[in-house]
Amino acid sequence: MINPKTISAIPTTIITGFLGVGKSSAILHLLNNKPPSERWAVLVNEFGEIGIDGSLFQGQYAQEKGVFIREVPGGCMCCTAGLPMQVALNQLLKSARPDRLLIEPTGLGHPKEVLQVLTAEAYRSVIQLQQIVTLVDARKLSDSRYTNHDTFNEQIAIADIVVGNKQDLYINDEKYQLDAYVKQHAQAHAKVLFTQEGNITAIDLSKRTTATAKKSHHHPPEDKPLLSTMAIPTCGYIKAVNKGEGFYSIGWRFLPNRLFHYEKLLAFLNRINAERMKATFITNQGLFSYNLTSDSLTEQILNHCSESRIEIIDTQINEQWEKQLMGCIISGIEKAR
Repeated sequence: MINPKTISAIPTTIITGFLGVGKSSAILHLLNNKPPSERWAVLVNEFGEIGIDGSLFQGQYAQEKGVFIREVPGGCMCCTAGLPMQVALNQLLKSARPDRLLIEPTGLGHPKEVLQVLTAEAYRSVIQLQQIVTLVDARKLSDSRYTNHDTFNEQIAIADIVVGNKQDLYINDEKYQLDAYVKQHAQAHAKVLFTQEGNITAIDLSKRTTATAKKSHHHPPEDKPLLSTMAIPTCGYIKAVNKGEGFYSIGWRFLPNRLFHYEKLLAFLNRINAERMKATFITNQGLFSYNLTSDSLTEQILNHCSESRIEIIDTQINEQWEKQLMGCIISGIEKAR
């Protein structure tokens, strides 16, 4: 356990929100504005087993820049086997000794459970929990798959600040609809702000939260390997499938020597029809990350990428994805040309 004599009162912000709303973009904006002299830690949780966000952040920020990353893949980080959130958090704080901690729960996780862990006696003197920020795409309020989803509403209910992200894509009275929805579902003191591209750097995150949480659900312990760190076998890849909260995820990790054909890969990614896709790839034209939402597919150049990874989330799995993905790998014959 953390020693409060050496690590105490770390300013901590939870950044939550449903799938594809821009949580990772928001964290990247915050990291871009980190004071150079400070050490920041990021604990990121993902629904999929493979884990992409940790690789994405590490691909743009190194510990030499004062940024320390730890990920907890495989679903709601407070509920899976071995209390992974506490283990990962303890290791992260001991190694980073940060000036600030950012926590990104999965878009399909239960933020009340995360809050319960952070406000428990074990972390009371270690963590100073500040504003809880929930990103929402106001356009989704017309879709009952969101408004009837317990996690979507729980994310709003726990927020100190609700950020209507992607405001540049709103039409008609969608801003007013979000204001009204927050008044109905959020805490009385919750503020509503609007931004685009996940830019929340203008928000004052330093005020302490008043949110509290009681245990609202429980998953029985699962004794399963951590596929995000498991050694990749000689076949060249690991495949993982997860399900929960009405969604499936399917993902792959590849050995670093598996080189992807850039044009073929881009064509495949553009054909994916899914709720969400994230990836980092080593290609014959460089290192890239990819982010697919209902709005677009975006590409980002990476400074570092230790291996290719991809995770797709949808209400069902397309059995053709694996064949199409494997067809993007450059063969030994192609490399020799």
